Amino acid sequence: MPARLTRSARYRALDREIFALAIPTFATLLTEPLLLIADSAFVGHLGTDQLAGLGIASNLIAIVVGLCIFLAYGTTSTVARRLGAGDRRAALADGIDGLMLAVLLGVLLVIALQILLPTIVAAYGPSAPVSAAALAYLRIAVCGIPSVLVLLAGTGVLRGLQDTTTPLKVAVATNLANIALNFGLIYGAGLGIQGAAVGTLIAQTGAAAVIAVVVTQAARRDGVHLGFHPVGVLAAARSGVWLVTRTATLLAAVTLTTLVAAAGGTVVLAAQQVVNSIWVLLAFALDAIAIAAQAIIGRLLGAGEVALGRSMTSRMIGWGVVFGVGFGIVVAVGGQFVAAVFTPDPDVQALVGRVLVVVAFTTPIAGVVYVLDGVLIGAGDGRYLALAGMISLAAYVPLALTVRSLDAGLVWLWGAYGAFMLARMLTLVGRARTDRWIRTGSAVG
Repeated sequence: MPARLTRSARYRALDREIFALAIPTFATLLTEPLLLIADSAFVGHLGTDQLAGLGIASNLIAIVVGLCIFLAYGTTSTVARRLGAGDRRAALADGIDGLMLAVLLGVLLVIALQILLPTIVAAYGPSAPVSAAALAYLRIAVCGIPSVLVLLAGTGVLRGLQDTTTPLKVAVATNLANIALNFGLIYGAGLGIQGAAVGTLIAQTGAAAVIAVVVTQAARRDGVHLGFHPVGVLAAARSGVWLVTRTATLLAAVTLTTLVAAAGGTVVLAAQQVVNSIWVLLAFALDAIAIAAQAIIGRLLGAGEVALGRSMTSRMIGWGVVFGVGFGIVVAVGGQFVAAVFTPDPDVQALVGRVLVVVAFTTPIAGVVYVLDGVLIGAGDGRYLALAGMISLAAYVPLALTVRSLDAGLVWLWGAYGAFMLARMLTLVGRARTDRWIRTGSAVG
């Protein structure tokens, strides 16, 4: 009995540390896809062409921002390791370098995208009305990329410092502002799909400004020089190369899914946009423990506490499975009723309801994937994550192309995507069972 009580007390202590970071992160992450869902819900009632156009626009923005997610993940693990090693000043200096890299990269991306947008949208093969809607949204929305990247980097710094409450407050305020702005600009001002882009742009810019001020004030308090540090910025960029590669494989899978769906026509593409919006919401919700894992594992390995890091990993995997099953049940039961929120089109609604049943069976797998992703990112194991991503993508591509060649439909396409998630889980579980991902000290990788 004493041993059992000791084990129970130990688990409670682990859970307290996990959820102290995961609960605010969960709430924060839920608000992020709600920006997309708010756009989808408002735009969906403008028409099916507009909703399909938003599907293309959302996919493109997700690719760009996703490839830059290393600004959040890399800074989280780097800052957490510095903090675990007892060097808060160096942690904040690395964070400032991450912010500078975000600004520079964001400006370059805006210039490139404004030039290339017509060519990129045409590559999706949409009809003329869908293409026009996508371009109308994107011309405005891409101007918010620098703000989004600053928000990513700044949030990563705060998470590395074990502060998930500040990002939560900013995210909630951003989401509320976005909903109000979108409603007023789309319907009140009559701007249509362009109003959705303007509303999101304003909300994102305000959020980035707040986060940047919080981080820079913290740096000043610790005596960190806020000037431009080219060496530090280049180091931040180099550390993100493997995470960029890893993310590129994930985004390639999502983009392939969208391209296959686009070949099925406007109804299928509109349904894909609705399903993908819900999937992103689920992914962000499941990612809460993964974000906590990045901060916790980074800090523990920085402090050399390997045994505790392994215990935390096992406990977080367990919670990932629990939440994956729970979210799957919610999607399976409520999915058919959710579609009506996005679109009045009965054909789109019916298709969404069928696809969400497949999604429900994928969420428990995703729960394990996201936790282990966070653990290995926190450990600085980006090289292996890139390799695992390439292996999983290689398994998915022939499945998705088979669905396309047989014209099997969106349900089978999401079944193939579930196989992609299974491949990711197998590669990550195999790595976690070894010691090769464990590296201690303040240096990442």
